Amino acid sequence: MTGERDQDPTTPFYAHPTGGWGSLKSVLAQATKGRIQLGVLETLRRQNKPGGHMCTSCAWAKPPSPHLAEFCENGAKATLWDLTRDRCKPDFFARHSVTELRNWPDHDLEAAGRLTHPLRYDAASDHYVETTWPEAFAAIGASLKAMDPKTTVFYASGRASLEASYLYALFARLYGHNNLPDSSNMCHETTSVALKRTIGAPVGTCVLDDFETCDLMLFFGQNTGSNSPRFLHPIQQAVKRGCRIVTFNPIRERGLVEFMNPQSPSEMLTGRGTPISDIYLQLRPGGDIAAIAGICKHLFDLDAVDRDFIALHCHDFDAFETWTRALSWEDIEAASGLPRADLVEVADLYARSERCIGVYGMGLTQHVHGGDSVGMLVNLLLMGGNIGRPGTGICPVRGHSNVQGQRTVGISEKPELVPLDTLAQMFDFDPPRDTGMTTVEVVQGVIDGTVKGFVSLGGNFARAIPDLARAEPFWAGLDLNVQVATKLNRSHLLVGKGAWLLPCLVRAERDMQKTGPQAVSMEDSLSHIHGSVGRRPPASRHLLSEPAIIAGIAKATLPPNRHVRWNDWIADYGRIRDLIEETYPDQFDHFNDRLFKAGGFYRGNAARRRDWQTESGRAEFTLPPSLSALGAEPGEGVYTLVTLRSNDQFNTTIYDYHDRLRGLEGDRMIVLISRADMVGAGLSEGQRVTLVSAVEDGIPRRVEGFTVVPYDLPSGCVGAYYPEANPLVPLDHHDLASKTPAYKGAPVRIKA
Repeated sequence: MTGERDQDPTTPFYAHPTGGWGSLKSVLAQATKGRIQLGVLETLRRQNKPGGHMCTSCAWAKPPSPHLAEFCENGAKATLWDLTRDRCKPDFFARHSVTELRNWPDHDLEAAGRLTHPLRYDAASDHYVETTWPEAFAAIGASLKAMDPKTTVFYASGRASLEASYLYALFARLYGHNNLPDSSNMCHETTSVALKRTIGAPVGTCVLDDFETCDLMLFFGQNTGSNSPRFLHPIQQAVKRGCRIVTFNPIRERGLVEFMNPQSPSEMLTGRGTPISDIYLQLRPGGDIAAIAGICKHLFDLDAVDRDFIALHCHDFDAFETWTRALSWEDIEAASGLPRADLVEVADLYARSERCIGVYGMGLTQHVHGGDSVGMLVNLLLMGGNIGRPGTGICPVRGHSNVQGQRTVGISEKPELVPLDTLAQMFDFDPPRDTGMTTVEVVQGVIDGTVKGFVSLGGNFARAIPDLARAEPFWAGLDLNVQVATKLNRSHLLVGKGAWLLPCLVRAERDMQKTGPQAVSMEDSLSHIHGSVGRRPPASRHLLSEPAIIAGIAKATLPPNRHVRWNDWIADYGRIRDLIEETYPDQFDHFNDRLFKAGGFYRGNAARRRDWQTESGRAEFTLPPSLSALGAEPGEGVYTLVTLRSNDQFNTTIYDYHDRLRGLEGDRMIVLISRADMVGAGLSEGQRVTLVSAVEDGIPRRVEGFTVVPYDLPSGCVGAYYPEANPLVPLDHHDLASKTPAYKGAPVRIKA
């Protein structure tokens, strides 16, 4: 069993289990600091349960029989952050100019509190000033009507509901474009492209029941303890019944080492957690392709291959077998950073396991060859017939709570993924058929001036993107920047020639419309749809819901269409769900009737049924062009940068300056490096350094002010926090197939 003996004791680390008392103390600290509303405990009690609101943090599944507390540390922080008593009113903006606020840290901007009034930017005074909703809608609509629709972008954060997302995508197409990137473009778009190509379904194939019967779970690049802590409950139960866990990750993340269930009195009283990973392998960043290839190579030597399944269901297996057998162990070890013996041990374990699930996160997807990494994991699972049987499957773990669902109901720049003919018939218009912009293309359009208007449904796009320091000055060239938000962030301060800040409800708040209180819905990582009802009083009487804001802008922008009834849809969100059902009848049959089904209702997955909707009609074995996902091996003096989220962070939202689960505290401007590499580079602990991009494209990229911290990492890589390190990731450094930025594998140099 992998244990504390494998941790480098000379570098910082967290010596306690994930969860447990540390988790409870962290939530209590946030509650004490955040000036929380009365009644928040009742809100948390209903969170992620039928009749309650669905968490705005991660997208992990909600079980049909919920725990007493069906929320995790991060989910509680997200709700506490939303329900603060602090308010960011118009008088705040009267005191602080936009130029001044651009110098505030990310944490301090959001800590100013909930936005309360619609605001417009006044260039003469450099301040946001209070406006009215009718004025905002009329002015935004006039600006959009004056623009070429192809020069505008409608971005969506993953938190928006299915109802809001459907209306937003419809609005974009009625207006005349498919420029609908969302946060998936920056994290799991690699999944959508790679899985669609290999198994014919763009999402994972697992459901919660599979974790009750699997014998083996393989984790690649997924930080469960910080990013999806509720997943630790089924993992812990699986371990206790004998399931084996193998983890591949350059960083030793505590969540997959040991877990103490905060809802278990015996564990809390004894202080004993459950060891999670039987084997924990700290491979090189981008080394997953090579590691999986080594496992496959040994499986061929054992002849541990389900050839009956492959003959019936798979395509191009012979080419994969020939390629794998020809690989040398020397090359596999060099690219993965792992010894042959470790990979042979994992292969032996795989061969003995009847049912295996492959789980992964952004450590697999955010590379130049991220899609090939996903393809290699599919190859491994197919070799054992481990897709399309109970207790098996591939399981990408998504981040935002509805980022997968937005794609499901039409937020996509790819017209071929949307039933445009159905929409044309339903709403009597000719939808645009050209491919829209991805995140990378949007940023390039901001830089070169081809993007003129930007509408953001939540999120902090300008802070989340690669090459952000290079792009930031060009936001001033936009004719229109519209931001729908709950709290202030950096994107709201890059104002352009006309900027509007439109405050909306959070998911836990009551959404009253003409027909009464409204429910919304979202999709989890396992393709289940859940209803959500907010019950808290809104932070301000001036707030509108996201669907209402979308409808308000759309009505001011678009010509009348008797088939497009914005007022009716906003009066009753059930009518929006009827539209979703009509557009996607196979997946949303009886949508309103099933909205609050315990555990959600499953929208289905053809690959789970072994219905392979690929070009060949079979599951595809694929060959990667390289054993490394990095795209190019680092040269002398070059390190591979892995960007990280802290334990007190959700994407660009910084709750506090703690990273408890890594044993780090107080400062986000740190660079983590192995002690051996630190000594070899002539660096000293605590030294201030600058990180410089090693990509030679004529564009200088550097971030100053990092402090050197020795850490347990493989040789040749460094870690730094996202989004502070984003300026070091070039815009063109992305997955080749999906254009997902390569945040987990950017080449950098360290300058004293």
